[in-house]
Amino acid sequence: MLPHPHPPVPRVLIAGVTGSGKTTFARRLASAWDLRHVEIDALFHGPDWTPRESFLDDVTAFAAEERWVTEWQYTSRGTSEILAPRAELVVWLDYPYRVVRSRLIRRTFGRAVLRTELWNGNRERGLTNMFHPDPHRNILAWQTRTLRHWSERMPALREQYPHLEVIRFGHPRAADRWLSAVSVL
Repeated sequence: MLPHPHPPVPRVLIAGVTGSGKTTFARRLASAWDLRHVEIDALFHGPDWTPRESFLDDVTAFAAEERWVTEWQYTSRGTSEILAPRAELVVWLDYPYRVVRSRLIRRTFGRAVLRTELWNGNRERGLTNMFHPDPHRNILAWQTRTLRHWSERMPALREQYPHLEVIRFGHPRAADRWLSAVSVL
């Protein structure tokens, strides 16, 4: 069942596994609700894929702003404690494995072929990134390892942050219909 259209709120987190389309959804919601979209990967990845020392300071700075939407990532690095108390809504893209796997393969392959610059001069590692023996560099292994992250953590997060409204979508079509509905409010 499709959640009711939601009036715009000022601070939104987009949750989901790698490849679910968090960034694309965040951009679209930012446009619909006139929110600032902060791409959290751009704050985390420095040149040569090194983590930026100012990451948590940068997250704290934008979280203090009044209107934003961002991807809910890097929870093991402390972002939840910064973002969740300020956010009002979580849109959880909880799509089937076949959907997120095919999206991740298409995205990674496309970025590699086009040599798309991502953040701070970094480019997709391409096939190396998809089949690397190191599970921390292998994007497909990462997705598999973190596939259940949100379904395992969301109940505790809901208890810890009871003010957060969570809207969960099980398929991209439902998320797209909801986004279309809230875009006209």
